[in-house]
Amino acid sequence: MLYNQNPHNNDRSRLIRDNLYLVDIIVGRMVTQVPSFMNRDDMKSAGMVGLLDASNKFDPSKKILFKTFAEYRIRGAILDEMRKLDWFSRSLRDKQNRIGKTIADLELQLGRDPEDHEVARAMNLSLEEYQSMLGEVSHLGCVSLNETLDHTVEGRSFLETLVDQRTSALPGKRIEDQELTKKLAEIIGQLSKKEQLVISLYYYEELTQKEIAEILELSEGRVSQLHSQALIKLRNKVEARLH
Repeated sequence: MLYNQNPHNNDRSRLIRDNLYLVDIIVGRMVTQVPSFMNRDDMKSAGMVGLLDASNKFDPSKKILFKTFAEYRIRGAILDEMRKLDWFSRSLRDKQNRIGKTIADLELQLGRDPEDHEVARAMNLSLEEYQSMLGEVSHLGCVSLNETLDHTVEGRSFLETLVDQRTSALPGKRIEDQELTKKLAEIIGQLSKKEQLVISLYYYEELTQKEIAEILELSEGRVSQLHSQALIKLRNKVEARLH
């Protein structure tokens, strides 16, 4: 059958054509999260793979916007390309895991979110050394959170659960959706005020780190550190919910 005689192929072509702009938008937002040797062309190529994948796997019956579905697939494809390039070394992974474990241990001991200086002291580091380490692992934060959301429990990922509960039209599922939203708000609410602001401005208002730095009157480096620390904490808290 010819391509233009297949209604499915025509729909797929339209979805790709109408949403090409998403690749540029997401690449623009993620460009500060990747290593210098991964350029925009690499990211755009990977993003296109994600958009094609989204057009193939999109199921309108789930009542979710294609834009929402495609954004996740595009972002995921770019992160997959990072993994293939193996840009994150074992030493950085070890540092990130060490920070995450220290924060989790302190939360249990203190019964609250630990301050920066408390984490630094527990790691036998000066505050400056700890913040420098946060800067080193900042590029890993986005990938690790994505991996956490993809983590499966009984064959279902945390992200799939979010999507299914958000898109279901059943009254019972809408109640579950409200509960889930409440739980996510509780998790984010456990972060420090500045971390909450960074997460809100970056992921909800879609501002760049430079714009966030101007609003909070901080350096871009400090915003990067707060972003990294917030994602490590969120990863800890999401994983705790999964187990």
